[in-house]
Amino acid sequence: MQIELTGHGVDITPALRDYVNEKIGRIKRHFEQLISVHVVMHLDKIDHRVEATINASQKRFHAEFSASDMYAAIDGLADRLDAQVRKHKEKVSDHHRDEGNELKTGT
Repeated sequence: MQIELTGHGVDITPALRDYVNEKIGRIKRHFEQLISVHVVMHLDKIDHRVEATINASQKRFHAEFSASDMYAAIDGLADRLDAQVRKHKEKVSDHHRDEGNELKTGT
């Protein structure tokens, strides 16, 4: 999986890069078909905003999060993306489970 970081008004330090890699790596545990991730960090006057787009095999996930601290914004973003990926995975697995039950019952 390729992770691309971009900073608008923010210098991407090695510590920030490692932190983003760690948090995005957590999402990969739930859904292994991730192809690439593009993370953009914005620094407004007092607001730190992070947005990310994840490209999976047949799906694209996007989320944004703002906080007063960049690390808190990254945490919130990771939580939102994790929830989206888990919800998508549940939909896909539930869909296939229903198809199997229909085949067994003959309807």
